[in-house]
Amino acid sequence: MFVIRSGIQQRRSSWQDGLPGTNCPIPPKWNWTYQFQVKDQVGSFFYFPSLNMQRSSGGFGSFIINNRAVIPIPFDTPHGDIVITIGDWYKRNHTALRRALDAGRDLGMPDGVLINGKGPYQYNTTYVPDALLLVTGKTYRVRVHNVGVSTSLNFRIQNHNMLLAESEGSYTVQQNYTSLDIHVGQSYSFLVTMDQNASSDYYIVASARMVNDTTWRRVTGVGILHYTNSKGKASGPLPAAPQDEFDKTFSMNQARSIRWNVSASGARPNPQGSFRYGSINVTEVYVLKNKPPVQINGKKRATLSGISFINPATPIRLADQFKVKGVYKLDFPNNPLTGPPKLETSVINGTYRGFMEVILQNNETRMQSYHLSGYAVFVVGMDYGEWSDNSRGTYNKWDGIARTTVQVYPGAWTAILVSLDNVGVWNLRSENLDSWYLGQETYVRVVNPEETNKTEFPIPDNALFCGALGKMQKPQDISSAAGLLFKGSNFSLLITLLYLVSAAISIFS
Repeated sequence: MFVIRSGIQQRRSSWQDGLPGTNCPIPPKWNWTYQFQVKDQVGSFFYFPSLNMQRSSGGFGSFIINNRAVIPIPFDTPHGDIVITIGDWYKRNHTALRRALDAGRDLGMPDGVLINGKGPYQYNTTYVPDALLLVTGKTYRVRVHNVGVSTSLNFRIQNHNMLLAESEGSYTVQQNYTSLDIHVGQSYSFLVTMDQNASSDYYIVASARMVNDTTWRRVTGVGILHYTNSKGKASGPLPAAPQDEFDKTFSMNQARSIRWNVSASGARPNPQGSFRYGSINVTEVYVLKNKPPVQINGKKRATLSGISFINPATPIRLADQFKVKGVYKLDFPNNPLTGPPKLETSVINGTYRGFMEVILQNNETRMQSYHLSGYAVFVVGMDYGEWSDNSRGTYNKWDGIARTTVQVYPGAWTAILVSLDNVGVWNLRSENLDSWYLGQETYVRVVNPEETNKTEFPIPDNALFCGALGKMQKPQDISSAAGLLFKGSNFSLLITLLYLVSAAISIFS
């Protein structure tokens, strides 16, 4: 297995990113310690096992990086901090889901939605999570993560406004939503004030989006918000999702409304907007197009730009370190292939300190979301139809949100900009677990031509070896300590991997 911290940038250390392109998997019953810095980041993220769809069977939890005390947050300190994980759920475990995909079948409709690991909702109290106990009149920071398999979810709290404040490490322009679509792999922070009548409890709901509302009605998760002086249980119908089944622009316009707070300080005292991304010249452009799954050599595969990625036996970063030839090809195309799809270990050749434009074109009939490790990307545009050069005229070059996971609507495109200032090998993937498993990913390789420890840390002492370098691996003393070691300003913490199941980790930048 691996453990990945979705959105943690692993500055100067892709060795710690927990993916097959950078690390060998941790063998069964072995221990491995991740060691990395989290300074220069704040915000709401989550961790999960990244191999073989294991996330669908659990093992995920919230990962919070708080501001240092000397750097103010752009809102009054909340009375409390609440984490909510939401995600679609299958009765089948991850091995059964993989078998279905390997046999060429789709996963089908999920069996429900879990909220904080509880569910699915069956119109009784059997599987409803324990109520959130909150104080009347107080404001709470509610962090919500979609940790599911492949379903976008609409999140809402009955009769309560949700003031959006942060998304995946960036403070946002603060605006109220009665509900928000949260796509697979995405995280948000809301400020929610307990300003309603305490005559009863209130429903918390996460329900499937971008699907047939009638058929998918069972794909709904329910929780309970309970005021400490509440006089009764929640009752009646659940609060409705947006009534926009025939209006494909509603959700996209909602996504466009999420903007960067350019005057707020992030991890550093200078304003977020002091990085004027809109005035930087683009040095490289990649148009990445996905299509419905295809057959390659008789097997069902997912592709990006006509390439279905094959993870090498020897991780890419390890192959570079020890000069192992033939592990991968540095030839990922700038534009989609025109010929038949193919299986390749094809990698994007990123230029250190370059500025890359990536257009994600979704030619499927379902939602997709994509994640780039190692960076926050600027979401500058999205629209329906085919992207063209003229689409750049619609880009937001001032306050587009900087985040780590972006949604791409069916039959639409999303454009992102990224400053390639982090040396390493970084995964660009579909966050939908089935598409990821079937090969919809690649890596961006960023190398400083001048060898120096100032831009990349040395290979860790506990590096694992596999593939062509497997003979270098020494037996492990399994009695040794295991865990995650985080380093920030005056901070370190060791958490044993064996117990990393649906727990929240909160640290300071």
